[in-house]
Amino acid sequence: MAKIDKQQVGTFLAKQGILIAFAVFLIAFTIANPKFLSADNVLSVIRSSAILGVMALGVTFVVISGNLDLSVGSMMSFSTIVVLDLHDQLGPLLAIPAMFAMTLCLGAFIGFLVGYLRLNSLIVTLGMLSAIHGLTLTYSGGQNMDIADKEGTWFSVFGQGAALGIPVPILIFVALAALLGLVLGRTPFGRKVYAVGGNGTAATFSGIRRARTVFFCYLISAGCVATAGLIQASRSLGSQNTVGQGLELEVLAAVILGGASLLGGSGTVFKTVIGVLILGFIQNGLLLMGLQFYVQFVVTWVIIILAVWLDIAAKRGKLWSQIA
Repeated sequence: MAKIDKQQVGTFLAKQGILIAFAVFLIAFTIANPKFLSADNVLSVIRSSAILGVMALGVTFVVISGNLDLSVGSMMSFSTIVVLDLHDQLGPLLAIPAMFAMTLCLGAFIGFLVGYLRLNSLIVTLGMLSAIHGLTLTYSGGQNMDIADKEGTWFSVFGQGAALGIPVPILIFVALAALLGLVLGRTPFGRKVYAVGGNGTAATFSGIRRARTVFFCYLISAGCVATAGLIQASRSLGSQNTVGQGLELEVLAAVILGGASLLGGSGTVFKTVIGVLILGFIQNGLLLMGLQFYVQFVVTWVIIILAVWLDIAAKRGKLWSQIA
């Protein structure tokens, strides 16, 4: 009988442990409630995860470049409130591009601070989280925003529409994931993102403009946040000015669950999609088991800790550090 190599087992668990845990969760939830893997429930989970997923696609670029973006939750609140307000003032045809332009300006500002001024991304985006939240409250006057004529607008198509039986939010999520997956995996810009995240100094000496690469990563992230805000606003045709509060942690958890390293230089868009679905199905399974929604916050925290542990373990090839 072949002897089991503990180091190989540890390496395997470090790299694939989260997928094994996800499979165990799926089996347990299906046993607890047979409706868990029904077609309607699966489609519902993917649809409800689309907003989080769209945001996570952009943050994937930022994390692979070796940075963080904790401002996406507040930025999503801002984009949602702005597009709802401008809908009644300018009409949806002008409101949508105006909202995208304003959100991209916020992303460009963060990209300038982190990319060109070389400020710490954690500090910058943590500060921008509060600043953008204050900007949103100032813009809205502290009031929630609603579209006046909810029955007579075509704006609802982005959040409530369907094509060939598939909800539009899912189609947007899939299309954006395919596009950004090609950009990250098949273009020179994508290779520059990996190079900057893997070793920024070496990338600079190789002729790669690190500052510009980081700047465009934050622009991509802001564009994805604006898309998520569009879907959110279209889904409800009204919103609280704190609708995105707390989403930044869920987004980061999904990206890390997908295998993107907090140290930068690794990750893929496809695996980020898997990370989003892992979070979505686990949260849905908890609800079907009758647990209260606030239990999800505890579970999300546990998942983040597990993901970070496995990320570090994958780098060193062991689950446990030799130094206690």
